[in-house]
Amino acid sequence: MLPTPVPDGASEGATGGVRVVDHLIVGAGFAGLAAAIKLDEAGERDFVVLDKDSDVGGTWHVNTYPGAECDVPSQLYSYSFALNPDWSKVYSPQAEIQAYIRDVAARSGTLDRFVFGTEVTDATWDEDRQRWIVTTEGPDGPGCYAARTLVVGAGGLSEPRLPDIDGIDDFAGETFHSARWNHDADLAGKRVAVIGTGASAIQLVPELQRLLAESGGHLDVYQRTPNWVIPRNERAYTALEKRLFRTVPGLQRAVRGAVYAQLEARVPVFTRFPALMRVVEAQVKRRIAAAIEDPDLRAAVTPSYRAGCKRILISNRWYPALAADNVELVTDAITKLTPSGVVTADGTERPADVLVVATGFHVTEPPIATRITGREGRTLAQVWDGAGMAAYKGTTIHGFPNLFQVVGPNTALGHSSMIYVIESQVRYIVSALTAMRRDALAVVEPTRAAQESWTAAVRRRMRPTVWQTGGCASWYLDRFGNNTTLWPGQTFTFRRHLSAFDPAAYDVAPRRTRPSTRQEATA
Repeated sequence: MLPTPVPDGASEGATGGVRVVDHLIVGAGFAGLAAAIKLDEAGERDFVVLDKDSDVGGTWHVNTYPGAECDVPSQLYSYSFALNPDWSKVYSPQAEIQAYIRDVAARSGTLDRFVFGTEVTDATWDEDRQRWIVTTEGPDGPGCYAARTLVVGAGGLSEPRLPDIDGIDDFAGETFHSARWNHDADLAGKRVAVIGTGASAIQLVPELQRLLAESGGHLDVYQRTPNWVIPRNERAYTALEKRLFRTVPGLQRAVRGAVYAQLEARVPVFTRFPALMRVVEAQVKRRIAAAIEDPDLRAAVTPSYRAGCKRILISNRWYPALAADNVELVTDAITKLTPSGVVTADGTERPADVLVVATGFHVTEPPIATRITGREGRTLAQVWDGAGMAAYKGTTIHGFPNLFQVVGPNTALGHSSMIYVIESQVRYIVSALTAMRRDALAVVEPTRAAQESWTAAVRRRMRPTVWQTGGCASWYLDRFGNNTTLWPGQTFTFRRHLSAFDPAAYDVAPRRTRPSTRQEATA
């Protein structure tokens, strides 16, 4: 039974009743923080931000594995309204990004409305009350909110994916996911097995290789599919550059604009002329030949699909690490784990003391979708189970009134900074909320026709891209073979589509006159 909300404008604690708010934001990473700041600036100050972790930062708060860094240039990996002149280098390390997010949050004046250590367990649309009824679990027990709008900023990299391997629960050594790094684990001198060779693995494997080489340990890296790995054009910013960024008006913004333009120039190669990626492939093959002498290892790390089909990774240390004496790259499939090691399809069992799982995240099937129930009594996961993730402009979803998703379907990028997309979506959401307040609207929901037309157009644009034609199986694709993850174009076209709320694409409803609390209680 749903609890009866207290009257509008009243407020009770998370325990002992329902807390009524205008807007409930889920997630305190880049998306949730941006939403909080921009809602506050727009005068929409009655909101609460919930996060299951203990601090702002999202993925940059929890991903603390050795070598964790951004693979987007620092100049783009910040809010446009809060540039950071003090980045230490071209690609920022995790701790620096987390410190930046904390600083922005502290200066924003919104942290008084953040509730940490609190997870959303259920969010259900109440048609009679025209509100989302959201139940939570936190340090003080269960709680409940009644919100006019629900803004979901739980990103695609928030829930680690564990491999389905026979015997994984029987392994006797330390086991942890790269996104939940155990800093208390003593790795010195150990035999460490890393499963996965994606974006996290190419950062942490060189660090582990160095540590284990110094302590007499060994590293086995289990690879299912090799990746195209391009150079990381890394360098530190000088003290002079930082001083100029702080003191010369417009300089840092100009540098940021130049970096943005350079990355956007790559998009036509991904989307219209994927055959041109052969140039990248030739360059990577030369790097492999220079770093690796063993012809068998060279062959094992050279992909057979078009560059760009899977995420292109950047590293200067990956190939040298794999060629090191204390590392073995294993390409045979894992069949099972024993208490003391890893068994592959050729029958070999390799001993292991520590198992590091670097197998990515639930991107195309986000767990939060199982907890959001819309107008027809179906969860978002159930709706998407039929044909994959879909949303109007990647932000709103038919059947789920007043639900706004930041970093929703087909909004991720394979070439640039997600913060640009996040800001574009937040602007659209603020525009929608402004229209709702101005026109006394209680409900906005995209029409089925608008959402289907948008989805069809996105998938039509996706067909010729390297992500669909490159000959690989990637985490960009769902089980139906659709790329429901990436935006198939340049980011400025996405921003143009979301430049202003478009009520003609929505079914809207005015606010209802609700009965008094006493009438509700006795009805």
